Amino acid sequence: MTRAVLSLGSNLGDRLEHLRTAVTTLGDAVLVISGVYETPPWGDADQPAYLNAVVLAQDAAATPRDWLERAWAAERAAGRVRDPQRRFGPRTLDVDVIAVWGDDDEPVLSDEDELTLPHPRAHLRAFVLRPWIDIQPYGRLPGHGWLTDLLTAGPAADDALELRPRPELALESTA
Repeated sequence: MTRAVLSLGSNLGDRLEHLRTAVTTLGDAVLVISGVYETPPWGDADQPAYLNAVVLAQDAAATPRDWLERAWAAERAAGRVRDPQRRFGPRTLDVDVIAVWGDDDEPVLSDEDELTLPHPRAHLRAFVLRPWIDIQPYGRLPGHGWLTDLLTAGPAADDALELRPRPELALESTA
C-alpha cells in the first residue's frame, strides 16, 4: 500500500471544475482534500491567478509510478496541453506528485527524470505547503522538515502572505 500527497493547480478556464476533475479522476483513492487557495502564479508572472489544493490519497496496489500516471490522466481529462516554451506557464490543470510513502510508512525516494520524490521544489512553494497543512497539520516533507517550519521560516514564507483562502469553493471526494 502506498500513500501519496498530490498538489492540484489550475489557472485556465473553469479553475474549480478542473480541480474537481482531478479529484474525480483520482476516485476512491482520495482520503482527504485540503481547502482551496487562490495564489499568484509561481515562476512565470505573466498569467492569471491559480486555484490550488492538496489531496492525500492511498491505494493498496499503487506504485509511485502509478501515482504519476494518475496525475497525468487527470491533466489529460482537464484538457491540459503542455507548452515546452513556458515550463511554469498557464494550464488547465497541473497535478504534481509531492511525496509517496510505502507499506512501511517510509518515504519513497526517486530521482528518475519524470518522477523525483519528494518533489524537488515543494519546500519552496507556499501553494503546496499551506494546503497540505490543512490535511496534515503535523506533516513533514521528507528530507526537508516540518511543513509549518517550511512555510513560516523558509523561502516560502513571503509567498505565503499572498495566498488567499477560498472557503466558498469546496472540493469533495467521490468516495
